[in-house]
Amino acid sequence: MKGMKILYGIQGTGNGHITRSREVMRFLKARGAEVDILLSESHSEIDIGAEVKFRPKGLGFVFGRKGGIDLLSSVRRMRPHSFFSGVKKLPVEDYDIVVSDFEPITSWACFLKGKKCVSLSHQTAFASDKTPRPAKVDRMGEAILSWYAPVSIPVGLHFQKYDSFIETPVIRREVREGERKNAGHYTVYLPSFAPEKIEPYLRKVDVEWRLFSKHRSSLFGRRGNVSVLPVSSGKFEDSLCSSEGVLCNSGFETPSEALFLGKKLLVIPMKGQYEQKCNAAALREMGIRAVKVGDGFERELEKFVNSPMPRGIEYPDNGDVIADRVFEEAETGPLKTAL
Repeated sequence: MKGMKILYGIQGTGNGHITRSREVMRFLKARGAEVDILLSESHSEIDIGAEVKFRPKGLGFVFGRKGGIDLLSSVRRMRPHSFFSGVKKLPVEDYDIVVSDFEPITSWACFLKGKKCVSLSHQTAFASDKTPRPAKVDRMGEAILSWYAPVSIPVGLHFQKYDSFIETPVIRREVREGERKNAGHYTVYLPSFAPEKIEPYLRKVDVEWRLFSKHRSSLFGRRGNVSVLPVSSGKFEDSLCSSEGVLCNSGFETPSEALFLGKKLLVIPMKGQYEQKCNAAALREMGIRAVKVGDGFERELEKFVNSPMPRGIEYPDNGDVIADRVFEEAETGPLKTAL
């Protein structure tokens, strides 16, 4: 769709939103679309690979060091006035279509100005009651998923196609085309934990662990069977593709890539993150264990490393399908309904 102008809003908290959006934008630009990027609250180590036109203050959060969110730091970073000012000033009316990857400023600007917005994210999958939830549903968590970035045109992403508007994960090109092998090590990515909270457990299980961290640490380097590396080192993708297994939070991108690559997978839901509890519920239905750090964690690690190798899930390369949906919505006229 040559000449079409698209505004693409990305929430920069963590790496998943950026890696996914970068892949989708590649398909949009390949068809001649002009894409302007809005990136809010960037705490990512991933290069977005393009110029960012808008950098407003959103409503992001800060990863803690003990398994959850650092609430105090998150509150300190909140700038409500800047957020509402950004919503008011964002010129969404200048674009043929707006895409939001769970980015609140673009979503709210479109919601308040009656502009169509394709809500393209994992969180959008929770607009369906068919998407797995834990046994105990958290009403506050459901409210946050619904209203943090309001949905008008849903394109959800999840481990399986639970509903008609849900697609399977967007696997980034580096992983899809990377060399799949088993070099015997285990890749660990737990951004909500400081390395010193996890490393003592890993040392007691006699396999090679590669622990990637967002946090600064005196443990960087190798000690015995554990290597601690900054996730910004650029070695994560190679470690992931050549690993025997993956230990990570129950987010979306890293578990999806582990499932695609056919790696053993063990997940730890972040404390206080309802979305991650929902993801853990979905993964349990697929035979993946979800555990906590604490008493018994070492035994869970032993079970994990002694478990059989799974078969990979051949998620299709769905970038063209998603790009088609964006362009179709841009051509069907003004917004008439909203979820």
